[in-house]
Amino acid sequence: MNDYFKSVILQKTGASSLKEKEIIQELWSGYGKIIRVALENAPIESIVVKHVQLPMLHNHPRGWNTDIGHQRKLKSYKVETSWYNNYSKLSMARLPKCFAIESKHDETLIVLEDLDKAGFPLRKQDVAWKDIETCLKWLAQFHASYLGKVPDGLWDVGTYWHLDTRPQELEVLEDKTLKNAAAAIDKKLNSCNFKTFVHGDAKLANFCFSENGQVAGVDFQYVGGGCGMKDVAYFIGSCLNESDCERLESKLLDTYFTHLQNALGEKNEALEKEWRSLYHVAWADFHRFLKGWSPSHWKINSYSERITAEVIKNL
Repeated sequence: MNDYFKSVILQKTGASSLKEKEIIQELWSGYGKIIRVALENAPIESIVVKHVQLPMLHNHPRGWNTDIGHQRKLKSYKVETSWYNNYSKLSMARLPKCFAIESKHDETLIVLEDLDKAGFPLRKQDVAWKDIETCLKWLAQFHASYLGKVPDGLWDVGTYWHLDTRPQELEVLEDKTLKNAAAAIDKKLNSCNFKTFVHGDAKLANFCFSENGQVAGVDFQYVGGGCGMKDVAYFIGSCLNESDCERLESKLLDTYFTHLQNALGEKNEALEKEWRSLYHVAWADFHRFLKGWSPSHWKINSYSERITAEVIKNL
């Protein structure tokens, strides 16, 4: 981290000095790092810094090294800074506080609350029902916070797999029926009457858990407009196996909508009816991306295939 960015952190946190403690993770395709930084003589012990640096060489893990991908990532970091500057404080759902955002040349620094120190130190790969419900409640509160808002400065259509941003994955999709239906699936999902902001990458890995069962969400590069079912379907697919996705489908949706209605403060039956009808459409939309992006991915299963076939038949 350069001296200018270090001075920004010291100024914004009131610390006398700082030390880069550990790299939490490298950003996708070599676009920078997320670092935990220890502070001296500050009100808080540490912060998390998202340091975005454009790579000299593009190095996508799956070989998608193209200008389309590069531009999508560039925009995603601009979206995240816009999100923290203009929208994050409106969220009922818990997320990290933002202390500073600074850009210089081709580098950007986002200075965030350290959720580990704030009481959310746990990351989970295997989840019990109570964990799933807590995350569905988080999504419900998030969606309720932004219902009807216009995503100015965010993605017009949220999620990292949105059809318009993934022409190459569509081009190589070998499932011709799905390929031909992709635009209609996208249109049906995005022409819903009730729109909110979706997180856009609400996988289990982007939730931080507390010891007492609370949860906070991170990573807001793909926040944008859309139907909340996109987040719900994607989250469920990230933490349950095929049989549980099918077996628990009604219970999962009932749980989400109970929390959504509570967060809204008054029952909105029209919204619930519309979004329930779009759950399978949202599932099929992600399935379309996945089959083009990584045809052998473990999430491509008979449940997803059946849902997608049903959606296409009913278009």
